[in-house]
Amino acid sequence: MKFVIKHEIKGRIRAHAVQYRMTFEQADRMQYYLESQDMITSAKVQNRTGDFTICYKGDREKVIKLLQTFRYEEVDIPENYAQNSGRELNQEYWDKLVETVIYHYGNKLFLPYSVRACITAVKSVKYLWMGVRTLAKGKIEVPVLDATAIGVSMFRGDIATAGSVMFLLGIGEILEEWTHKKSVGDLARSMSLNISKVWLVSDGQEVLVPFSSVKSGDRVRIHMGNVIPFDGTVVEGEAMVNQASLTGESVAVRKIENGEVYAGTVVEEGELTIRVREANGSSKFEKIVTMIEESEKLKSGLESKAEHLADKLVPYTLAGTGLTYLLTRNVTKALAVLMVDFSCALKLAMPISVLSAIREASSYNVTVKGGKYLEAMAEADTIVFDKTGTLTKAQPTVVDVVPFCDKTPDELLRIGACLEEHFPHSMAKAVVNAAQDKGLIHEEFHSKVEYIVAHGISSKINDQKVVVGSYHFVFEDEESQIPEGMEEKFQELPSEYSHLYMAIEGKLAAVICIEDPLREEAPQIIKNLKAAGISKVVMMTGDSDRTAKAIAKRVGVDVYYSEVLPEDKANFVEQEKAAGRKVIMIGDGINDSPALSAADIGIAISDGAEIAREIADVTMSGDDLSEIVTLKLISNKLMKRIHKNYRNIVGFNTALIILGVTGILQPTVSALLHNTSTLYISLKSMENLLEEENEVEE
Repeated sequence: MKFVIKHEIKGRIRAHAVQYRMTFEQADRMQYYLESQDMITSAKVQNRTGDFTICYKGDREKVIKLLQTFRYEEVDIPENYAQNSGRELNQEYWDKLVETVIYHYGNKLFLPYSVRACITAVKSVKYLWMGVRTLAKGKIEVPVLDATAIGVSMFRGDIATAGSVMFLLGIGEILEEWTHKKSVGDLARSMSLNISKVWLVSDGQEVLVPFSSVKSGDRVRIHMGNVIPFDGTVVEGEAMVNQASLTGESVAVRKIENGEVYAGTVVEEGELTIRVREANGSSKFEKIVTMIEESEKLKSGLESKAEHLADKLVPYTLAGTGLTYLLTRNVTKALAVLMVDFSCALKLAMPISVLSAIREASSYNVTVKGGKYLEAMAEADTIVFDKTGTLTKAQPTVVDVVPFCDKTPDELLRIGACLEEHFPHSMAKAVVNAAQDKGLIHEEFHSKVEYIVAHGISSKINDQKVVVGSYHFVFEDEESQIPEGMEEKFQELPSEYSHLYMAIEGKLAAVICIEDPLREEAPQIIKNLKAAGISKVVMMTGDSDRTAKAIAKRVGVDVYYSEVLPEDKANFVEQEKAAGRKVIMIGDGINDSPALSAADIGIAISDGAEIAREIADVTMSGDDLSEIVTLKLISNKLMKRIHKNYRNIVGFNTALIILGVTGILQPTVSALLHNTSTLYISLKSMENLLEEENEVEE
């Protein structure tokens, strides 16, 4: 590709693609290509201007080479990527906005008064009809006020005022619809499936294959804790499936043979083999959009109160208009009250503020599933961290395999990987990755693997029972024994690592030592959270007290709990809530799901189990805990913005009414100032809450 660099600083390039025009498809292909490169941290492509901006890490010359070798036709993008990118939506609404402004002012400049009067009269029918319909339902709400203001202006022959009111109402409708659709689209895209590989059942064996290679009619097996990747029919197995993402049901649904399952739902217990009906999965996006648009999750408490208050104020505005006329017998002064109302600005600015905050959070790799969670985040004073994969890095590594039998470390690691690869947990991934790095290829020679949440896994190999998991599971639940004469070796296991125990036929066979390094940013993030309003920071883990105590001290949490079970985490959250505290729970595993559900706001790390992401109210797709602080700051500032908007709307419109009733302002001027202020506040509400200089301290 030919391009010209327009501006450049270290780590960032803004350039222009040298071509006649860039289509939506080309822009999407380029965006996908840039985002898929490891050295490029972010990219933004503007199809209208052909400009693109990239932020990168590493060698500049390699970035230039990437751009030079880029060809649109050589980039294969996922089938739904372009369809759901939102690029065409933004262009559509921007064009609508420009056309509305040009049409309005073009009419005023070039059309005679009589023609403008006819056009205004025709356009007013829509608003008058909406007002009549609202009255017919026995409601006195904003459409009634709009209809009254436009109707009275038309009756008095004040075409200019009626036209201005309808113009500003139209602009407000476009902005609200645009912001709403974009926010919902961004949210739905981030909630859409992000699955790269699935377990295909072929000739009775499970084979891990790319998601894109599965066809309709294929059989796919879904283990506990995993997302169902396709719509299909159950052909084998039984499971409890969480369908909250599609139906809103909080209780899992039992699925048995011949039952229907849907892409994006999660297997909470059991496992299923399904026959794929829709390999595309394209219906998932539309289903999520519908769910979001119909769900009250998008409404924060303050937002809902503002809307209810807006409707409640309408009768008072109408009463004020009538009272002003009775006292002054002056239609102009009465109209001054009618032309100015609080409800329009309240109903427009508040939802836009919330949806814009959700959109802004998504730009920081944070997906918020509704406005009420931003409000809960702002009010939160307690935060509970799971340790593994949250305060520690999401990719722990195996540093040693200590054998306690006659098998070699590599053979024991191969057995562990064979069992662990079926389950989504950071410790399991560490074992699987270690085996892959050593080239330890294994066959599926074990029987069915049983997963015991927060404990471990159990299976049979060559008719011998094999268990892998925590100390509590292996030695207390399964009553495994340390081989005779090896007690001293067991006591000398390195204390700085987490331990994963493997027993065969009731005898300890190996201890897999896993390094779970602390996230470098974790101590600073704890300080930043406290500065942002969190008063109590808690760490909970299933690890031993020795490991937990060391991590807690380094991170700087207020209190920690070790060797806890999933129900312990959930119970602790409930106790904190009962004590009047607002609780955030952050986790990444299946064992965190009960606590994520119990918390006022549950946050899931994206690299963790699918069920955790499904249940959580917020997901973080980046690999940096600073996103939590960013979300807290956005939430805090959103609440300040909503309160500020409320004060400004009430104060400014009250002043306009007073000036109108005293005769200082004419109704036309009052209407113009009122609608202009509404538009101004709405546009300000669309601005990002976090300015660059106020971003999270690194």
